[in-house]
Amino acid sequence: MEFRLSLVLILVSLPAILAQDVGNTKKAGNVKVVVNGILAIARVDNNFICATIDWWNHEKCDYNQCPWGSASALNLNLSHPLLAKSIQAFNQLRIRIGGSLEDQLLYDVGNLKYPCHPFRKKSHGLFGFSRGCLPMSRWDELNQFFSKTRPIVTFSLNALSGRHLKSGGVWVGDWDSSNAYDFINYTVLKGYQIDSWEFGNELSGRGIGASVGAEQYGKDLIKLKHIINQLYNKSRTKPALVAPGGFYDQGWFAKLLQVSGSGIVNVITQHMYNLGAGVDPKLVSRILNPGYLDLASGTFHDLEQTVKKNGPWASIWVGESGGAYNSGGRNVSDTFVDSFWYLDQLGMSAKYNTRVYCRQSLVGGNYGLLNRTSFVPNPDYYSALLWHRLMGQGVLAVNSNASADLRTYAHCARGRAGITVVLINLSNDTDFIVNVENILDFNLGAHERNISKESYFKRSLKKTVSWVGRKALDKPVYREEYHLTPKNRNLRSKTMVLNGAPLEITKDGNIPELEPAHVLANSPLTISPLSIKFVVLPYFDAHYACA
Repeated sequence: MEFRLSLVLILVSLPAILAQDVGNTKKAGNVKVVVNGILAIARVDNNFICATIDWWNHEKCDYNQCPWGSASALNLNLSHPLLAKSIQAFNQLRIRIGGSLEDQLLYDVGNLKYPCHPFRKKSHGLFGFSRGCLPMSRWDELNQFFSKTRPIVTFSLNALSGRHLKSGGVWVGDWDSSNAYDFINYTVLKGYQIDSWEFGNELSGRGIGASVGAEQYGKDLIKLKHIINQLYNKSRTKPALVAPGGFYDQGWFAKLLQVSGSGIVNVITQHMYNLGAGVDPKLVSRILNPGYLDLASGTFHDLEQTVKKNGPWASIWVGESGGAYNSGGRNVSDTFVDSFWYLDQLGMSAKYNTRVYCRQSLVGGNYGLLNRTSFVPNPDYYSALLWHRLMGQGVLAVNSNASADLRTYAHCARGRAGITVVLINLSNDTDFIVNVENILDFNLGAHERNISKESYFKRSLKKTVSWVGRKALDKPVYREEYHLTPKNRNLRSKTMVLNGAPLEITKDGNIPELEPAHVLANSPLTISPLSIKFVVLPYFDAHYACA
């Protein structure tokens, strides 16, 4: 008990300890990063990285640009080998099928009341489109593709079915579940594997284009949960129920959880587009502005608190996030510079117990992880893949005396001992020399006397355990570094460079290997201006945090 109190005192005083060094740290000099290897502050799902497949077709245009082409779930080229390989590289990638048009999507199964037509431009339609329809032949094709590529699938259902528009974009009336029931039943009978069913898209609060009151939404979720339980009653596992897939509104989200009640909603999803409009000329400056990036933390914090208070049984996901809305920023969202925002969002959201983060999109718009015609990966694809392979589920607290330009996040290493640190250098003129330390390195002084002689912590503290650990004493110890820079130092390059080598599709048409540089553990750890580095420290002592 006394030892735990000692740890709490250290954690509370740690910022002050670090602050003592700030005045003596030069802009390009050494910085100290202290990682708490004792306690994890949050956890993410094993499949934290997620990408979306939308319903937008080639007629979706913004700012005189039409960047979607054939990227819709209705016509995406599922036979392209690079599409399959890009998903298989994650082993397994979480995929969410959904988007703005989903609340006008019908399913061509059962007693469908309307003709099954594709989405068409319609001047007075929601988002400027008519109703659309998913033929079961296409649903079969999608699931054959999923069987081959093995993603973890979330499907977002039409939540406006049966309702009518009242005024001001507000839709009222009970949800008509009949078409969704038939569709889910078809999916169950076919044996298609759906990890979770989501309900609606951006209908929370004031909504985007349309909204539904939280009380009505909550009642409809109870109905959908009953359908899932009924249709999956003979299944070994039941898909999770996910909602509301919208922008965070404190009162609305709290009411939804209160009305639906315990155990109905398994996952609360919010959408994030914190960079502004895709056409905004300030996109790059916002991405490189640490103060602006920090603003998103308030939303993550507030949603976490709302769920803790009103629905602690539910997990939290970012169900959709593309940085810039309206299809993303041309020559920004698909270039190297976007990874500063993307990786910072992944690291920041994880600290607030966001279990899954879905990137808009896998293909389509300017923010696709893959080029929409060639399926060649854009830079953010490699950022996502490295995160997935290197960052484990345990999220570790980090304190640093560096300037705000150095963003630092740490997780337990994925699938092995040690930790992985992500360094994001937003400065255009500062080389940071980073000294990563474990909180265990701090001398607890008299508090050691209160620890049992057999305690692991006492033995560790007496030996002043460093991140290289005791194994470093009898053989050379290396860390792994994955240094990411843009080709030709052009922040808007669509080619990412890893440890000096451009990441390009191999001659035989495969995703390139992401090989680390092996660096002696006692050599200086540096991060150059306007670059990103993943660093795996295999002997960092985080046994208790990562157990």
